[in-house]
Amino acid sequence: MSTLASSLAKPPATDTDTIRVCIVDDAVVVRGMVSRWVGEEEGIEMVGSYRNGRVAVESVAKDNPHVIVLDIEMPEMDGLTALPLLLKACPRARIVMASTLTRRNAEISLKALSLGASDYVPKPETNSGVSTSGDFRRDLIEKIRALGGRAMGRAYIAKPAIPAAAKAAPVPGAAVNPAPSQTPVPAADGVIQHRPFSRTTPGILIIGSSTGGPPALSQLFSALNSEVWRRVPVLVTQHMPATFTAILAEHLTRASRIKAAEAVDGESVTASRIYVAPGGKHMVLTGTRHAPKIKLTDDAPVHFCKPAVDPLFESVVPLFGPSTLAAVLTGMGADGAAGSVKIADAGGTVLAQDKDTSVVWGMPGAVAQAGASAALLPIPAIAKKINELVMGARA
Repeated sequence: MSTLASSLAKPPATDTDTIRVCIVDDAVVVRGMVSRWVGEEEGIEMVGSYRNGRVAVESVAKDNPHVIVLDIEMPEMDGLTALPLLLKACPRARIVMASTLTRRNAEISLKALSLGASDYVPKPETNSGVSTSGDFRRDLIEKIRALGGRAMGRAYIAKPAIPAAAKAAPVPGAAVNPAPSQTPVPAADGVIQHRPFSRTTPGILIIGSSTGGPPALSQLFSALNSEVWRRVPVLVTQHMPATFTAILAEHLTRASRIKAAEAVDGESVTASRIYVAPGGKHMVLTGTRHAPKIKLTDDAPVHFCKPAVDPLFESVVPLFGPSTLAAVLTGMGADGAAGSVKIADAGGTVLAQDKDTSVVWGMPGAVAQAGASAALLPIPAIAKKINELVMGARA
């Protein structure tokens, strides 16, 4: 069926339930391909297609898009230059940066996130690669739906990744801080049921994030006090491809003033360090509580992600049990929910970012829906709570 025919075959959508999309890319093939993909999706429509940033800035206001897919490298006006001008022209629009996996483009993409872009999507190296990449299409459409819904004021909440009554396996040491015998679930009226905070001082801090994660991580780390870094190791899984995670670690070093780096297989885990899961690998913890070590695995993606949060969270529980402190920040999907349930069942503490401050309330929302969170908080309050808990305060 042709694109026109498939568009005509779909039931008409009203302006109130249709996500409006613009694409800015100098490649005709890319603009055409993305326009076709969008045209084949229910509830999404392409309202503008521009060959460079200058043309987009001059014309985008009339299209009033919810999402703008913005290429980085373009003639006349590149994506980074166009970004603030597009945000000024369309304040409600969410912008997704599209870039190939080079170090330069990774740097630009992360800078764009700090300047107001909502997310990025790795683009295949060639135009022919764009047309044949199922991962690129899936990732782009998922981001358009999640961010477009947010721009329209819709709630995005992923379904929990685990059954409501899921039980974790017994964890050595968990009896120090007994957990409820069954995972709490949201009440019938939708009120979230929280777990109690652990009564054990944290021995490790683990964090999972995705869409909107890099700025949230930088904000969080800049607000943690020096005693947190001195007392506990910090492990981070951010959904990112290779190259990007190395740049993220450099940004986190500047934000925290503590050494952050991509984790290395077999290295010992110590305080005063931030270990970032490298793109394309899952990061898990092995060894013992007193001598933990990093293990990088090449296992299959989890929730379509590699690295994924659940493998890290689940691996920490046997070692640290009730002394596990976890935070799940903004992101699409439900990665981290299953691992958070195991942490909570072992008596540990899971903090989740609140809906109002999340770019997308998918991952933290799934944790809350699964009944695994001790609190839903904005980033500054998460930092404050981490500072208090690591210093031995009791909630």
